[in-house]
Amino acid sequence: MGLRNKDLISIHDLTVGEVATILDVAKKLKRKQKNGEPHQYLKGKTLAMLFSKASTRTRTSFEVGFWQLGGHPIYLSDASSQIGRGEPVRDTARVLSRFVDGIMIRTFSHDSVIELAEYADVPVINGLTDLLHPCQALTDLFTIQEKMEVLKGRKLVYVGDGNNMAHSLMFACAKAGMNMICASPEGYQPNPEIVKMAQEDAVHTGCSITVEEDLFNAVKGADVLYTDAWASMGQEEEHNIRKQALAKYQINSELLAMARPEAIVMHCLPAYRGEEITEDVLEGPQSVVFDQAENRLHVQKAIMALLMSDEIL
Repeated sequence: MGLRNKDLISIHDLTVGEVATILDVAKKLKRKQKNGEPHQYLKGKTLAMLFSKASTRTRTSFEVGFWQLGGHPIYLSDASSQIGRGEPVRDTARVLSRFVDGIMIRTFSHDSVIELAEYADVPVINGLTDLLHPCQALTDLFTIQEKMEVLKGRKLVYVGDGNNMAHSLMFACAKAGMNMICASPEGYQPNPEIVKMAQEDAVHTGCSITVEEDLFNAVKGADVLYTDAWASMGQEEEHNIRKQALAKYQINSELLAMARPEAIVMHCLPAYRGEEITEDVLEGPQSVVFDQAENRLHVQKAIMALLMSDEIL
């Protein structure tokens, strides 16, 4: 599958085969890294990393990963670049394309990423927007595959706010043939247009993508329980309102008991213990959240190598 010189804006844009290729290359690169085998597929390449949103996992995993692949990452925050002072996105895209081999952006507006990709002559990777978080969701597929081997036919239940994470998981599950239920209260359900697009994708892999309010009915027979913070970055002022609205949508031991005995628990972090997930479940034997966090490194390395390497992986 040829991903070279393409953008990664949304999992919806990827074919089923391209998703499988990313997971396969991530597995190979993880093995090489663990065995200390050289894998400098991006030697001499440069990556511009644009950050409008603060980050722990995204920045560290992209920066370390690009360096491990032999390249040089450049961190550009709003405070340290002209884009933060109002330079048009299209101008930044055209200038950076003259200097670097790829651009990763973590920002608020999804439209900014689309504009960046439209005007850039190098691959653009969506590191997160308020609409989508594709690198995380691809990592989640990789982690589930590591733990359960087979993705097709599995059932993932996402609990809580129907946010960017829920949107990208819908696209990811649809491409992998996994059934997904987004269990969210009215007013906090995912974007209906995203749901519709994911359901159209799901037709091709024979799975179902649905939204449901009844949490306990949703989690019956789940292979994966997944949650995210109730208030995403930029929504801090709404925290107390969201806390009340989403109070019943918590992954706790009672909810986990409704899932399959071998079910795993996932969270993209940072986690707010006692809110969307309880301490005992987050730190319990069925939690894979820290394996999940580590896998950001390996999956993003696969994405960067497939988009930017001159070699066939």
